[in-house]
Amino acid sequence: MHLPENIGKALLEPVTLGVMAGLFFGKQIGILGAVKLMTVTKLASLPVGVTKRHVYGASLLAGIGFTMSLFIATLAFDDPVLLTDAKIGILAASFVSGIGGWLVLRGTPPVTRQSG
Repeated sequence: MHLPENIGKALLEPVTLGVMAGLFFGKQIGILGAVKLMTVTKLASLPVGVTKRHVYGASLLAGIGFTMSLFIATLAFDDPVLLTDAKIGILAASFVSGIGGWLVLRGTPPVTRQSG
């Protein structure tokens, strides 16, 4: 694997930023949009006790992506420099998504089960 001389510079490369945005924002948009669509059309409803904050926290955590993201990056980039930039983007987005999800969910009341 090609290691960049300056990680700060690598974080600002277009491929790195694109991968980061795709994982971080794309997962949130996809999950929140799907949940909204399903609840508005009454095709589904949130489980008892689950709030929009729970769904948002989960959508943030979904941005933690390694296996498929790395697989797709290896298919997409033949250039070792671009592949390294993509891997840095995957790691950075996963880190930010994990911290963001943890911050959102740690302040969210737990879901309580209804007896019945």
